[in-house]
Amino acid sequence: MHPLLTSINLPDDLRKLERAQLPQLAAELRCFLIESVSKTGGHLSSNLGTVELTIALHYIYNTPDDRLVWDVGHQTYVHKILTGRREAMGKLRMAGGIAGFPRRDESPYDAFGTGHSSTSISAALGMAVAAQLGNSERRAVAIIGDGALTGGMAFEALNNAGARDANLLVILNDNDMSISQPVGALNNYLARLMSGRFYAAMRRGSEKMFKGMPPVLEFAKRAEEHVKGMVIPGTLFEEFGFNYIGPIDGHDLDVLLDTLGNIRQLAGPQFLHVVTQKGKGYAHAEQDCVLYHGVSKFDPVDGIAAKLARSNTGVQPAKLTYAEVFGKWLCDMAALDEQLVGITPAMCEGSGMVEFAEHFPARYFDVGIAEQHALTFAAGLACDGFKPVVAIYSTFLQRAYDQLIHDIALQNLPVMLAIDRGGLVGADGATHAGSFDLSYLRCIPNMTVMVPSDENECRQMLYTAFCLNAPSAVRYPRGCGPGVAISQQMKALPVGKGELRRAGKRVAILAFGSMLAPALAAAEQLDATVANMRFVKPLDAELVLQLAREHEMLVTVEENAVQGGAGSAVAECLQQYGVVVPLLQLGLPDRFIEQGEHAQMLADCGLDAAGLVAAINKMSQS
Repeated sequence: MHPLLTSINLPDDLRKLERAQLPQLAAELRCFLIESVSKTGGHLSSNLGTVELTIALHYIYNTPDDRLVWDVGHQTYVHKILTGRREAMGKLRMAGGIAGFPRRDESPYDAFGTGHSSTSISAALGMAVAAQLGNSERRAVAIIGDGALTGGMAFEALNNAGARDANLLVILNDNDMSISQPVGALNNYLARLMSGRFYAAMRRGSEKMFKGMPPVLEFAKRAEEHVKGMVIPGTLFEEFGFNYIGPIDGHDLDVLLDTLGNIRQLAGPQFLHVVTQKGKGYAHAEQDCVLYHGVSKFDPVDGIAAKLARSNTGVQPAKLTYAEVFGKWLCDMAALDEQLVGITPAMCEGSGMVEFAEHFPARYFDVGIAEQHALTFAAGLACDGFKPVVAIYSTFLQRAYDQLIHDIALQNLPVMLAIDRGGLVGADGATHAGSFDLSYLRCIPNMTVMVPSDENECRQMLYTAFCLNAPSAVRYPRGCGPGVAISQQMKALPVGKGELRRAGKRVAILAFGSMLAPALAAAEQLDATVANMRFVKPLDAELVLQLAREHEMLVTVEENAVQGGAGSAVAECLQQYGVVVPLLQLGLPDRFIEQGEHAQMLADCGLDAAGLVAAINKMSQS
């Protein structure tokens, strides 16, 4: 069915093909991608857009000796297919299968593991300098998207790389624009010209010739910049010290091969601007690349829209996701308080902010993939009387930790964090898991940290946090809640107070957030007491001490790393008041947890009802 593709197991096989065969290979790869991802789910649009670019890179560069560093990594499915993992795509993002992102321990062709954005240029520069120090001719290439280029770290790396003489190529995969035919033809021609050794040699020669005549040299440089600036948008990257080439058509294999072949012969930092189309070659994805960015299983013929239409015919309304609960609350709160502003670092859809952006556009701010900026921007708004709500994934909040401490908490500013994807996240795996937020949040002075156990509690906690005149965070998991009815009325919860949910004997389980449901199920088998703690900080010390007096053993349960988490807060509380009672702290183990089905991942960590019962019984018998 895919005769060329099935003949390629490694890039060495690819490099044996004639150039004339590569368009057919690209077509086969697109068909295979659509077939494969429709069965497993995953990132589709971005990978359809990088088919030709990936082929050209492995055709021209001597991988894995030459290093390819992919930014974010959700554009690497073709790379995986061409580097010995075609058959493994059947278990993409599943337990025991290959990851949805590059991983160094998965393949020697994955030069650098990536799940967060804007890291590629820094890593590739490190590799280029390593080659330089080792007197190696090895090349390093960073492939970064236009979205990831909004991250400040990318510009820090560009600034440093342009000042060095390492052999680094940065490829900007620009999929947010298109090239019209006349402009595209001209720029493709210019790219071939400016990436050629004749142009490079002429440029170096003219610099040497005019070196003794500074005014003439300066005039020549200005003239070159002026001419290039008229036809290409590369002035910024030239100022960083790169030789800018492009933009070129990222779906024209001939242009890609010629340009990359020329660039590989050049010394020093090079910047290639490649324009691609997300969803290229699949009509459904071309029409709505956002919908097909990250997909679950679907029918490749009918597409996702048909699946959504069929799923909406049932009489039972679907449970709301926590992101949807947040989005509805945000709109309701914004209607009540004109000082509310919503901020997201490029996660509008994922964080449930689409409706808010439509109804309150003047108060909606998508700052791009720039988490550090998002938090300090919020701090600035808070300084002048506004009430910022920052919607951010737990794993991405890690990137703005200094700003959270220095710019928000230290100044005790009323910035509210709506932290999505707390805990394990299923198929996205360790790079996107929110495993550490309770640990790194509760140690910060002035912070209030809440963890809802259901949808309605989430809404009330969001309201509670917004009403505080101090830094606050509401941390909730990915996906749907247990299906609790949501009250339209908003009422602030008493800060730092939990609640008893079940009275039992001997054992008291202190459940934090999403762990309340398995705790209640386990308690039925054990006849244990269960407390819904609600607040990680301030902790309900009175409730902790009461439960310690009335029970023989305390058990804390959280979907967070045990080290430094909510259980540690309980241990510190007991120690502070001199209370000695057996304490079992259950949570995520001290290792990175690989991708899989969320329920099975929890079970593997002993955080389902059966796991809690087993752990408590073992502790009781010891």
